[in-house]
Order: sequence, then structure tokens, then C-alpha cells
Amino acid sequence: MKRLGRIAALAATSVLTQAAVANDTPHQALARDILAELVAINTAPSGGPDLRPAVQAMAARLRNAGFAEDDITVVESTDRIVNLVARYRSSRPARRPLLMMAHIDVVEALPEDWTVEPYELTEKDGWLYGRGTTDNKAGAAMLVANFIRLKREGFEPNRDLIVMLTGDEETTGTGASLLATQHRDLIDAEYALNTDGGMVITSEDGEPQAFIVQTAEKMYVSYLFEATDPGGHSSLPRADSAISRLSRTLVALEELDFPIDLNETSRAFFRLYAPLAEPAARPLLRGLLENPEDPALSAELVKWPYFNALARTTCVATMLEGGHAENALPQTARATVNCRVLPQSTAEETEKTLREIAAPEGVTVSRIAPTVPSPPSPLDPAIVEPITRVAAEFWPGVPVIPEMSTGATDGLFVRNAGIPVYGVSAIAENPGGQRAHGQDERIRVESYYDALEYWYRLVKLLAQD
Repeated sequence: MKRLGRIAALAATSVLTQAAVANDTPHQALARDILAELVAINTAPSGGPDLRPAVQAMAARLRNAGFAEDDITVVESTDRIVNLVARYRSSRPARRPLLMMAHIDVVEALPEDWTVEPYELTEKDGWLYGRGTTDNKAGAAMLVANFIRLKREGFEPNRDLIVMLTGDEETTGTGASLLATQHRDLIDAEYALNTDGGMVITSEDGEPQAFIVQTAEKMYVSYLFEATDPGGHSSLPRADSAISRLSRTLVALEELDFPIDLNETSRAFFRLYAPLAEPAARPLLRGLLENPEDPALSAELVKWPYFNALARTTCVATMLEGGHAENALPQTARATVNCRVLPQSTAEETEKTLREIAAPEGVTVSRIAPTVPSPPSPLDPAIVEPITRVAAEFWPGVPVIPEMSTGATDGLFVRNAGIPVYGVSAIAENPGGQRAHGQDERIRVESYYDALEYWYRLVKLLAQD
């Protein structure tokens, strides 16, 4: 029945979609078409994962628009996971290049949980649905569409423009790491603009409140929690089985609140955003600045996931496995715990805390992969002023506020290579309604088109005399 419901929904929205497309400008129609093409290519793990079809499709569009073969480069992370770098050459470069970033891989979508097909772009009630519509195929589609538009217009930049589309941001980040270290010549730039960071925060009714520029991000680190036991027959259960001990440890993890610890960026964010927040949140945000050690405030903060993630390190169990037979006590039980660590903290400090809550149950904790720090990017007026000027054209009176991203992006590898990165997705959304990585991921049509035009104007401003 749910499958039939999705088919009916697609049929009901087809006429509306055709009408909307008919009203699009040529550039909007191109960007919608590119987004539809990318969403239709499954770049999640269930798709192979094979990024070659998506990269080939984007490379073909650029070739057809007149980009030379030498300016379109494919770099392999593996034989199937590939990355694309495209260069819009200046005939009179007077400045170092400008790098623009997006990723085209996505997390898995469970079709049975969605009300529409996840790997098909569907318009409904002013929204575009599909896996990757916000994270981050909209960003990739905008960059490619704008490159094509600039080429068709004969735009002559005063610097090279570079688009970098990576294929493994949601997993290992190998693509960005390879490009930043082993292929630095392809992406070397004065600074980078990232479509996978920042946003235009809106209220629940869609009123713009703040233009967010991501200048820092939390560190991504995962740990393996493991409990082992000799096991035995399930007819003789014990309270200290591997699964039981791991479960109690995960409950302790759920109850753990890391200390509130504001840095320069998060303090500026809360100060500037507090007057704009919904009334119920304003006392909380003021309290974070005035008395962050208040236990009552700490307890209240966890009810606001976005603000909570900006103010402290967070850890959550994301994967579970255990047991080897239905009728046997488990000999092993494992959980993957993903942490987002504040940049002023360390993975070692976080691991020490996790070991302390795991030790009473005899659960071991080990880091799954090395951690890559992400140093904050400076608030350079030469970069922030143009970002602010163009933002005022779309969202007059809306303040531009620096933010520390709660999630990690490819920007951390580029920042570590000495290229400052600024997340300016310019996509307007309400933080409480974000569906990235979740069911029925979507982006407002209006938000997509506004961000598309914002990036077009910003790039022209940054690349002309």
C-alpha cells in the first residue's frame, strides 16, 4: 500500500511540476535538470558505491558547454569512487584562483520509509524531494549550472575559477584529502567557498533570520565500543552478558552531557543570533553567554539539538551488532559511537571521558580512524564583505553571522592544506526542519533558485575587476 501511495503522489504532482518548470528561467530550468540527473544516480552505498556515472554526467555537461578536456580532471579515490575538478580559466589572471566545493555522494535512503522515490526528483507543494537535495547535490548542481551559464555568457574572470566535486565526503573524505595533498595544483586557491556549509536560517514560517557563514567545524571521530564474553547457552541467562553490558554503557552514554565550552565563533553566533531566536530560546542563549556553567541551563540545552551541538562536544551510538546464534549467549557486542568534537578540544580528551563511562561494564573503547583537526578560517573583510553585500540583495536587513558547523565537511581537509574555507550554501531553511540524512529529504524550490542566483552573483563579484 505504501508503494501505491508513492506512485499516486508522483502522479498527483506531475502536472504541478510541469507547470513549475514552464515558469522557470532558462538558468533555473538547467539547474533543476542537473539536480534531477544527479538525484536519479544512486551515489549511496547501495549504488555500488559507484560515483563514475555521476561524475561522467557532470563532465559531459561541461564539455558540451565548451570546457576544454584539459580543464576537466577526474581523480580516483578508488576505481569506482571518483572526484571531479573543473577549471574555468582566466585569460588575464590577476589574482589567485577561487575554489568552489560540493560533494555528490549521499547517505543511504530506505525507499520503504519514504513517501516518494528517494532517487527521483519529485516536486510537491513547493518542495523538491530526493536523496541529496540538500546534502549536497543541490550544491553540486548549482556550481555546474553556474559554470555553464558563465561560459555561455562569455564571462571573463580575473582569476581562475575551480569547481571540486568529491565522491566520498559522507564516508572517508579520501577525495578531498587526496586533492589537498597529492593533487594540490588542481585546487590550489586563495580561498574556498563551500556549498556544504552555512545556510540562511528561517523561522518555522519561512521568515529569513540570519545568513550563516561557516568558518569553523567540529571534528569528526568515531569509536568502537566492544563487550566480549565466553558466552553460553541461552537457557541460562546472565545479567553480565556482552549485550547487557554494552546496553548499560550506551544508556550511560545517552545520559552523558559534555561540558558547555564556547569558542570565539560560537560565542559570536549566540550573541548575534539571540535577538533573532524564537522567544522560548532567547533566555537560554543569553544564559549560555552569561553563565554557561549553570547545571539547569545545561539540562535545558539538550532540548534544543542545534544549539546544544554548537555549545558542546556530542557523542551518539549510530550502529549496533552482537551475538552469533539465536540460542546462545552473545560472545561479542559492538557499537559504533560517532562524536563531533569541539575544535578547541581533542579526540584524546573525548576518548578519556568515554572510557570512564565504559569501564564499569568492562566495555573497551577504541578509535576507529585518525582524527583530522579543522582550524577556523579567519574572518577576512575582503571575503566577508562581498558575501555580506550579495546577501543583502536577497535578504535585506538579515545579519551575516559566523558559525561553527555541527557536522564535518570536506572543508576540514582543505583548511588543513592552508586554504581558508567559508561555507555559504545560501540555502534558506529552518534548522528544526532539516531532513538531510533522513526520511523525505527536500529543499524548497524557491530556496534552491535563490541560492543558485546568489552563487552566480557572488562568483562574478569575486572574479571581476
